[in-house]
Amino acid sequence: MAKTCLLLLSIFILSVAITANSASPRTSKASKYVTSSCSTVTYPQLCVQYLGDYSSKIQNNPHQMALTALSVSVNEAQSAKTFVTKLGKFKNLKKREYEAIVDCLEEIQDAIERLQKSVKEMKDMNKYRGSDLLWHMSNVQTWVSAAETDENTCLDGFSGKAMDGKIKSSIRARILKVTQLTSNALALCNQFAAKKH
Repeated sequence: MAKTCLLLLSIFILSVAITANSASPRTSKASKYVTSSCSTVTYPQLCVQYLGDYSSKIQNNPHQMALTALSVSVNEAQSAKTFVTKLGKFKNLKKREYEAIVDCLEEIQDAIERLQKSVKEMKDMNKYRGSDLLWHMSNVQTWVSAAETDENTCLDGFSGKAMDGKIKSSIRARILKVTQLTSNALALCNQFAAKKH
């Protein structure tokens, strides 16, 4: 009985080791590529946290890396907009809080639209060469940069001690994360552009 258990245990360990070895080389190479690309952005930890799950899709492809980063930024911006919209419906909001929320939602919507345009433009980027590529890439860089400005403008609406409180801290935390992801996406778009020149 003990020999049978030992044999079964050995077979199980061997099969786990074989499965791990057969699955890992490509995945670990892709993960290393994501980590390496993320090491050059302003918020590397956030970059790995949000893009690491897509490493098998990204593989070793700077275009896919930039496109995925942009898509993640769109998703997070949309999620933040939903969150801020819910906060805007709270009762007992101060007048200034409500006005800041309304302005912030407008800025987030602008950012989302710019990021969506960037995703659309980036999807077709491999079709372009030379001056065409530079022009389309310039569009992406301009829109992503403008989206980051929109997100920062939303945050500006909550500056000052008069705005201190749970509403401000909750919104700042969400929008700050979106701003950082957008900053990372812009850096990864710039990386891709540099490799295409």
